[in-house]
Parts: sequence; structure tokens; C-alpha cells
Amino acid sequence: MSKFMISCLAASVFLFVSCKETKNEEQSSATESAVLTVDHLSGTSEVKVNPKNPVVLSYGILDTFDELGIPVKGVPGSNLPVYLEKYSAAEYDNVGGIKEPNAEKVNAADTELIIIAGRTAAMYDEFKKIAPTINLDVDAKDYMNSFKNNQRIIGKLFGKEEQVEQELKDIDARIAKIKSITENSDKKGLIVLANEGRMSSYGKGSRFGIIHDVFGLKPADENIEVATHGQVISNELIKELNPDYIFVIDRGAAIKRATLSKEEFANALVQQTNAYKNDKIIFLNPETWYLSGGGLKSIKMMIDEVENAVTK
Repeated sequence: MSKFMISCLAASVFLFVSCKETKNEEQSSATESAVLTVDHLSGTSEVKVNPKNPVVLSYGILDTFDELGIPVKGVPGSNLPVYLEKYSAAEYDNVGGIKEPNAEKVNAADTELIIIAGRTAAMYDEFKKIAPTINLDVDAKDYMNSFKNNQRIIGKLFGKEEQVEQELKDIDARIAKIKSITENSDKKGLIVLANEGRMSSYGKGSRFGIIHDVFGLKPADENIEVATHGQVISNELIKELNPDYIFVIDRGAAIKRATLSKEEFANALVQQTNAYKNDKIIFLNPETWYLSGGGLKSIKMMIDEVENAVTK
């Protein structure tokens, strides 16, 4: 081959590689500059794809970021659930508490995305002045559709669509397995939040209603009022309802205060229920249920606990 032809071939290869690199760079640049319009519970926000330094003010959404391997900048560092304790490290900005994050610290994170949920939803107007803000709380009245929508929003923003869809497919399969048991059973359940000596019950459509609405367990009481703090319940009523399952969420344990033992809960009246007699008083993971619901990890933990309860 002549020197001239070799030179022409080399030039052609160089030109092809250069064009390919330029095209890749342009595609990368276009992706980084792309903006998504996100409809959420507090409104509509324009958010960059792959926003830098996200500040996540929801333990449930932080749980999803962790499961998908998405880096975060700022988190509510106080009272982190044990399984998310790695976010207490110095490399993450501690922007305050889960109920009252510090707006100045959020601003200092130089973020392009702030994610809020139930406990911080009231601060939406304040945070959107700092950076694009989206409210990814879960709608208890339509739990799974709301949950899936939130996961898909995160997937689209951070290029994790395929991973999210596989996670949701696996979750649906596990829920179907539970429902195949609960929907073919007459057994009924009661959800109780214990709060340092006080008790509230939760039913369908409530913050813990996933047990009935999604997992298909029939409620021992069809008339529980849907309220943020549940409906006050007594030991006498628990005995009267006689549930086959009692699911207990200990708020004191979740917020690292006084904890309730099974022995304390199962007094003489509760001991007369089918749940007690058949060893079906289940103390749920309080951090998962009370602090970090709505995440990819937490929903799988919830599935584990309910599945164990109805299959053993």
C-alpha cells in the first residue's frame, strides 16, 4: 500500500473517531441540559435531568436513592433509621431534622433539586425559592400507584428507568403472592400505633392502610376514621373486635424514646383475642413503618413482615 493511501486511511479513521467523540459529547451535553416537567403533590416543577447535589428531605425517598445507587448531598441527619445510618457521615450535609430542616443549610448545599414529603410539604414555597422542589409523598388513598409514580420520577431524573421497572415488577409479584393468601382467608387484622401509653388504630386509606389496601388483609374494624393520628382505641375494643392479627407500630421506638414490650402490650384483655392465642401479635419495624415508608427498600421490608405474618 502506498504512503499516500496509508495517509488517507489514517486521516479517515481520525475523522471518524473525532466525529464519534464529538457526537457522544453532544449527546452527553444534551442529556445534562435536558429538563423534565414533573407533576407532584405540591404542583409542577421544571427539573434538570441528573440534577447536581440533590437534597432529600424524606427518609423513604432517601431509601430509594440508596437502593438505586444515586448520590445525594443533603439529608435530615437527626434520627436516621438504622439501615440508613451511613448518611450520618461527614460527606453528607446534615440539613437538620426531618420535621424542620434548616433552609439556610439546604441553600448552602448548592443543590439543583430538593425533594420533600409529608413532614416537610408545608415548606414547599420556601424551598422552591432555593431550587426546583418536588413533593414525593405517598398518597395513602392510592398507595401503589402513588408509590410507583414516585419511583418512576426518580428513575427518569437519574437515568434509572430500567432498574426501577425491574424493582416494581419484583414488588408486584411479591404482593400478588401475599394477596393470594389474604384474599382467600376470612382472617382479619388490626393496625395499632402505640405512643408511650396511648393507642390509635388505623384502617383502610390511612398512612398504614397498605396492610389492607395493598396486601389484601381484611380489617377487623371497617369503620376506623381516616385521620393523621388515627382513631383512639382501647384494650376493651381490641378484645371486642377480636382480630386474628394485630400489627403494632411503636412510635416511641421509632423516635428513640421509651419502647413498648410485647408483654406490656398483651394485657389481660388483649390476651383474649385470637391474635394473642395464635401468636399473631406482630411488632412491625417501627422505623420502616413510621419514618421511611414509600421507599424501594422499605416497601420490601414491609412485604417481608406481612408475608411472614400470614404464611407462618
